[in-house]
Formats: sequence, structure tokens, C-alpha cells
Amino acid sequence: MAEAKILKAPGMAKCIGCYSCMLACARVIHNDYSPRRSAIQIRSTGGLQSSFLAVICRGCLKPACAEACPAEALVERPGGGVIFKKDLCTGCRKCVAACSVEAIFFDEDEKKPIVCIQCGTCTRYCPHQVITMEVRND
Repeated sequence: MAEAKILKAPGMAKCIGCYSCMLACARVIHNDYSPRRSAIQIRSTGGLQSSFLAVICRGCLKPACAEACPAEALVERPGGGVIFKKDLCTGCRKCVAACSVEAIFFDEDEKKPIVCIQCGTCTRYCPHQVITMEVRND
């Protein structure tokens, strides 16, 4: 069985802020055209010589979001990250508060968190290979 991969952003210096990754996640995974419904968020660092940063799930081995979920809607994924069982989610937002890198967003319309499932869809649409799926080496 292949080792599980997690999302990484090793090439942020090459990011042009096209948001293709966000749009791909929103469209393919969350069936929406709004980048706000993406589990990856690209943001400008601001200033005259602005660059971009990626707010992404780090694929924790012991995810605090899963520990905080009272409904067991988030469970540990082998190799890092979580599996999201949407039908079990009560929308309590405890996972959002528990994420140390603030990479879980909340869909106010559906009253459910927007959680990265480490599928790699975003990486396939990045024109500069800024984000990748990699085997954990730590």
C-alpha cells in the first residue's frame, strides 16, 4: 500500500496569486464556484513588495481538530490529516477553534466546517507547482 501524502507548499516564492488551487478545491470538492468555499486559502502578505502565503492543513498526525470534535465527524487519517464525515457534523465549530494554524474555515450557509481532506485536487491546478502532495518525512 502506498504511503499517505500530505499537502505542502514548498514553492510559495513562485506563487502568482492566480487562486487556481482555491477555485479547484471549491469547484471539485465543495461543488461551488466561490473561492471562499475552499479548504486552501491564498492570501497576500500586503505591502509594496507583497508576496503570497498559503493557509493549508498541515496534515497533523494527532490532529487537534479531530480530538475537539464531540460528534466524531473528524477522525484521524492514516499518514496525517483527517477524514471528514459530514453527515455526523453538528456544526459546533470546535474544530475551527482547535486548529493551531487556522486552516479550518466555516461555511455559514451549510453550517459545516470546510476541511482539507488531503486529496491533492488543488495541486493539479497550480500552474507553477507551488503546492505539492508529499510523503511525510518527519
